[in-house]
Amino acid sequence: MPAPVIYYIRHGETSWNAEGRLQGAQDIPLNDLGRKQAAHAGNILAELLAHDGRDTSALPFVASPLSRARATMELVRGAMKLPPESYSLDDRLREIGYGVWEGSTLAEMQAADPVLYAKRLTAKWTMAPEGGETYAEVQDRMRDWYDSLRADTVAVAHGGTARALMVALGIETPQSAADLVIEQGAVYVFRDGDLRKYS
Repeated sequence: MPAPVIYYIRHGETSWNAEGRLQGAQDIPLNDLGRKQAAHAGNILAELLAHDGRDTSALPFVASPLSRARATMELVRGAMKLPPESYSLDDRLREIGYGVWEGSTLAEMQAADPVLYAKRLTAKWTMAPEGGETYAEVQDRMRDWYDSLRADTVAVAHGGTARALMVALGIETPQSAADLVIEQGAVYVFRDGDLRKYS
């Protein structure tokens, strides 16, 4: 079977995104801008699928179980004139867990634990705060998710899982992916070992 094409969308903005706070496993809802970004991504996706000659109703749609991803998926599907709730959830798509850092800004993290913060700057892929995950662990679960796919798929998830998937598929290195900005309101298409962003 040829490698599946992934149409990947990061959830829309939340108030914590706007404030620069690490969300991780925290279930923060979309804000007004985030809802607009989700609908915009749905319009982009509809155009891409029409260009590719794809039947939108035949593609599997899957989201992270966190509410910001589910809400984004429902707005994406609504913009595409598809039944909003007709998609599946996969826990492997949940955001990287930031443990005790969840809810903090980078400045607050640095003030609370300057030694760990400094270590994070040089080893972001392999270190985790207390109760959190490493990017390397997220990379493993994203590879597992990708290897389980049997068809081209639309996925709505997170910035951290996007970076991990890029590394898992050899598109980026841990060093290059660690600080990549993953745009909200855009569609990232993983196809044949390549990645393109449409916004």
